[in-house]
Amino acid sequence: MGKLYLELIRIRFLTMLAYRVNYYSGIIIYNINIGAYYFLWGAIYGGQKNLAGMTVEQMTAYVAIAWMSRAFYFNNIDQEIAQEVRDGKVAIEMIRPYNYLTVKAAQALGEGIFRFLVFALPGMILVSFFLPFSFPSTWGAWGNYLTSLLLAFVINTEINLLTGVLTFFLFRNEGIMFAKRVVVDLLSGLILPISFFPIWAQAIMNYLPFQAINYYPSMIFAGAVGPEKAGEVILLQIIWVVILLLPISLLWRLARRKMIVQGG
Repeated sequence: MGKLYLELIRIRFLTMLAYRVNYYSGIIIYNINIGAYYFLWGAIYGGQKNLAGMTVEQMTAYVAIAWMSRAFYFNNIDQEIAQEVRDGKVAIEMIRPYNYLTVKAAQALGEGIFRFLVFALPGMILVSFFLPFSFPSTWGAWGNYLTSLLLAFVINTEINLLTGVLTFFLFRNEGIMFAKRVVVDLLSGLILPISFFPIWAQAIMNYLPFQAINYYPSMIFAGAVGPEKAGEVILLQIIWVVILLLPISLLWRLARRKMIVQGG
């Protein structure tokens, strides 16, 4: 069974590779976007060396890596699930000898690997030529970042699976999926680092999984989280991975029961 999911990852990677030209222009657009954020934050700092515990150099690295990390963990499997539910294709998928949700996660991983190698990595290299941007200086820091990034992918995918499975009960849930995307981008630290939010807002977000998607890996990459703290951050991500499995399992069980009842 493991070979099946590895093959699904490979197939999705090759499918994305067929449309790789679309990503070349995306690299330029992302770098322009990062450059705009760089000058914006430079104006916000206004010569100050430190804001919310981050130097301007760390903020530059954070902004760059936050957008590039998104290229890896972002996927649209919730929309794919919703479309297959409305088309009735999901009924055929559910009688096949594999777990439907695991298949979707494997396909998302194949897409994420493609985006990281063809889009994010070249983008990071390109941005380092014209911005004061530095990569992690040790293999340990790279290992912490990549581990955190992989866990960020898992958490984001779990949230997408949750919103996708809701289609079994709501049939049309485009509004929920759009709201989910906005909330994830805002509360994950993509638009604004969590340390810049008011203290009361940070306290609330500590009980939510969103900052584990982007803020944690980006802070590790930027060097704002040291090696000791990185272990704690990664542990928190693992805890969220386990916690999110519970509602997914429950909703999936109810969705399968609902499908069987409707199908007779």
